[in-house]
Amino acid sequence: MATNKNPGNFANDREKASEAGRKGGHNSGGNFANDRQRASEAGRKGGQKSQSGRES
Repeated sequence: MATNKNPGNFANDREKASEAGRKGGHNSGGNFANDRQRASEAGRKGGQKSQSGRES
């Protein structure tokens, strides 16, 4: 089996993979667990989008 020498592959460098994951976590908007207002707004927007093609 050939060795993977792809420099973009973090399987060979756990520290690099950990750092990349940490950066991704810091840059993400996070979930709605701690922000009820944001969750409510997102749900409202999703409901409006899903209802837009329906007749009342």
